Amino acid sequence: MSYIEEKYRTQIEEILTNLIKSEKSLLKLLKLKSIKEVDKIAQLCSEFNKQINIVLKKYPEIKKMDYKLDIKTSLKFYYDLIDKLTDFVRNVENFKKIDDKYYDFLINFIEDKEKLIDGKYRSICSRELTAFYDKNTRDNLEKILNKKFDIREKQFFAIGPLEEEIKKIGKIAGANEIVIYPASVLPANFDLIDSPKSLINYTIPSSDESKLKNIGNEIKKFLISKGYNALVMIVEMSDISEEKEILTGSVICNAHLLPD
Repeated sequence: MSYIEEKYRTQIEEILTNLIKSEKSLLKLLKLKSIKEVDKIAQLCSEFNKQINIVLKKYPEIKKMDYKLDIKTSLKFYYDLIDKLTDFVRNVENFKKIDDKYYDFLINFIEDKEKLIDGKYRSICSRELTAFYDKNTRDNLEKILNKKFDIREKQFFAIGPLEEEIKKIGKIAGANEIVIYPASVLPANFDLIDSPKSLINYTIPSSDESKLKNIGNEIKKFLISKGYNALVMIVEMSDISEEKEILTGSVICNAHLLPD
């Protein structure tokens, strides 16, 4: 094992160990079964997401298959946990209440973590890794992905939490940077959309305003397909330090997204 691989593996293990502490805090909040704790739960969900993103950046350096499998199974668990928590937070935001069974479902899911990792997730990840390193499977997968992303046959399909999907759609459309903010950054008298919850900000380093509008429209189209309202706004900015024009676009929506 190379020095870099060993270093990253150690760092990943430290992150995953620290996340166990966050899981315990999350369990305590869920067992209170109170919607008053939803903001704290959302903060923990955001922290899970940030830490997992750090792991994802280091994961490609792990070459040994046993280590890759161990890490991948943990990632699979946290993907599902983040997805479930995000859904939980949105439901509380939208309906201002939630059935106790939802709390029990999340509690059981977290408490069954080791069983899921050793069973269901390890089996899935083992097949995925085997398929990924098999040339014929990779070739077939590439054909499928090319078809999926063909503009003429473009369609939205789930690839993770809503925030992740939005960012990937924006990147595919050509956005340089995408940042999600809470609606609290908007003026208090903002009334162009009912009950705004989030602001999705994106930039492109060019003066192609039509491209900027297209990015916003792609994100808007996706949000509408998920049942949300969205509004595209465009602002032109000058980057003096780089002596170039930067176009900034925003999509304001009533989806409660986890901010960056």
